[in-house]
Amino acid sequence: MRRTTQITADYRGHDLVLVGVLKGSCVFMADLMRAIDLPMTIDFMSVSSYKDGTVSTGDVEILKDLSNPIRGKDVLVVEDIVDTGLTLTRLLEILGSRGARSIKLASFLDKPEPRIKKELNVDYKGFVIPNEFVVGYGLDAAGRYRNLPFIGIVKNPAEA
Repeated sequence: MRRTTQITADYRGHDLVLVGVLKGSCVFMADLMRAIDLPMTIDFMSVSSYKDGTVSTGDVEILKDLSNPIRGKDVLVVEDIVDTGLTLTRLLEILGSRGARSIKLASFLDKPEPRIKKELNVDYKGFVIPNEFVVGYGLDAAGRYRNLPFIGIVKNPAEA
């Protein structure tokens, strides 16, 4: 895990907080935090911009907020996948307004092809993937398949 070596070097001596974006990041975050050789705290947020479950509105609703303040801390937001970037861009703005010393983004998968928010930077990415609907390793289709120990492509997401 070269990325974790870089994260460890980048955050040595800092007050690191990993913020997992639920539910998808849970599997990746568990592996990531075990591989980072630093003391850290963890927290979670759950947000939604999907009113009907399939189309993002761009308006972010916080379903579960952080348990602790992040003012003065170095925050590493952990995501399962970054695609359009709409929800994540708004989430980063919300976190930025809370006085963190720094905020960076780590994502297991980066899917740049459908990216609407082109300026969104994934600081630490596991894999860059094509514009396919994927499940497994925390990623779901209608709440299912998160427990798969691999990443699979779903050819017809409506039938998944």
